[in-house]
Amino acid sequence: MAESSENRHASSDPGTEPAPDARQDCFPDRPGEFKCGYVALIGKPNVGKSTLLNALLGQKISIVTRKPQTTRNRVLGILTTDNFQVILLDTPGIIDPRYGLQRAMMKNVKRALGDADLVLFLSDASAGKLDWKSLKFLQGIPALLVLNKMDIVKQESMLPMVENYVSEFDFEDVIPISALKKKNLDVLLDAIADRLPYGPPLYPKEMLSEHPERFFVAEMIREKVFLTLRQELPYSTQIDVIRFEEKPGAKDHIHADIIVERQSQKGIVIGKNGSTLKKIGSAARIDIEEFLGRPVFLKLHVKVRSDWRNKDALLRSFGFET
Repeated sequence: MAESSENRHASSDPGTEPAPDARQDCFPDRPGEFKCGYVALIGKPNVGKSTLLNALLGQKISIVTRKPQTTRNRVLGILTTDNFQVILLDTPGIIDPRYGLQRAMMKNVKRALGDADLVLFLSDASAGKLDWKSLKFLQGIPALLVLNKMDIVKQESMLPMVENYVSEFDFEDVIPISALKKKNLDVLLDAIADRLPYGPPLYPKEMLSEHPERFFVAEMIREKVFLTLRQELPYSTQIDVIRFEEKPGAKDHIHADIIVERQSQKGIVIGKNGSTLKKIGSAARIDIEEFLGRPVFLKLHVKVRSDWRNKDALLRSFGFET
């Protein structure tokens, strides 16, 4: 991952597809044999959607913490083999939205489902009960029931849960996996590939996501905020990368603002003598350098934007659809 171009990881223009010629040139000798399609990952918070996305891609592109609702945007990951290309859409955990940001998150879920050729409906096999909220989102879309965390649950104990799920929705298949331990992922990939439509790839084979590097840098900083701060404060924060400057032969310069809602939160994020902010920055810089494959100078500031989670203009400026 030593290349400096954003195209190694992502498109420099998020939300756009490569030109048709670029798509056809990926596998020009495979007309009529190749498969390509969109697959949305949905489910309640903390069922392992982001962990599964990272495991399937073999690289971390979606942040993971133990806190629910870590994923906010629709994170797109691209897995390309000799026979198929699957465009994976990681989505926020399904919740009852209480404010503007959460409503925008649920719009991302609906948008992903609108694009999907297939849905992976993830459920925690250890939960023992049905995820009714997420089931309501399916509405006839072809779906696989993916029971995650099989490494901590005996298979026979899953049967009542499976029976209840299939009595409520006509799933095309039921596949137990462990995203964390990467168990049974080959079976899941085979099931996905079987159901993809025939067609040329939509992205070059080396591309892992259409998001630019700037997006992933912001997500890595936000992950460290979630891991460092406690209770509800992380949900009041947002990352705004205001400068991303590549410097050939020197460190890239990245400046980012950590947005909070109240002045009192600013002090908590900064910490005594800047200790908390320094901890967040040091941990984020390590991940960013590993992802980019080059050294980085990272500068963080904390800014107050009162009640930003309920202000459409601010939400749109952070990339959310309101």
